[in-house]
Amino acid sequence: MQQPWTREQFEEMLRAKGQLYHIHHPFHIAMHQGECSVEQIQGWVANRFYYQVNIPIKDAAILANCHDMETRRLWIQRILDHDGSVEDKTLGGIEAWLQLGQAVGLDRQDLLDEKFVLPGVRFAVDAYVNFARRANWQQAACSSLTEMFAPQIHQSRLDSWPINYPWIETQGLQYFQMRLSQARRDVNHGLQITLDHFTTRQAQDEALNILQFKLDILWSMLDAMTLAYQQDRAPYQGLIAEPNYHKRIFK
Repeated sequence: MQQPWTREQFEEMLRAKGQLYHIHHPFHIAMHQGECSVEQIQGWVANRFYYQVNIPIKDAAILANCHDMETRRLWIQRILDHDGSVEDKTLGGIEAWLQLGQAVGLDRQDLLDEKFVLPGVRFAVDAYVNFARRANWQQAACSSLTEMFAPQIHQSRLDSWPINYPWIETQGLQYFQMRLSQARRDVNHGLQITLDHFTTRQAQDEALNILQFKLDILWSMLDAMTLAYQQDRAPYQGLIAEPNYHKRIFK
């Protein structure tokens, strides 16, 4: 039986997964370098919105499976971050993303109606939510650790978009600014859960595989967008004039 990594070694292995983060996907590289068209930016924003609206649903599933009160007290903040707070009327991540959509020229209702969500993106995001529902809460928390790499990707957009895409209204970038501090806070909690729970070598390998699963989700989303918006091979291209993809089957 293989000996487990030390806590420090295990954390290093988790962080090493950053080399496969979607910041390295060719679509994102092109976006960072200012090579994307208006339509490609709009396609990315519209499809990524489906991921955004499902984050609090994923987090609610984790809470539903979690019997530890202290964890729930901390984890619930993630839902408030995305849904916003009724009491102090803070801007939530979903509303901030809707404002990003409007800043790139998309219709708010089209985003809410998920009009442009590609099937490949929907399948990938739904797989993530379903995993969070079925897995134990520690496994689902581990899957959130792609947040370790998120501040870099948000900062890259804040730095490059005003230069490369001056047509985007700057107030639309508020989501990325908000997540710089939120993601760092969330990482500390998620990492502590993972390091505390996955203590055998077999469990540590499982955690690395879970994190790889989440990386695959994010990469697959950009693969679908690459086909649709860079290679002009959206589903049913040439067969229908307007996008006509399935919507949520269960609401």
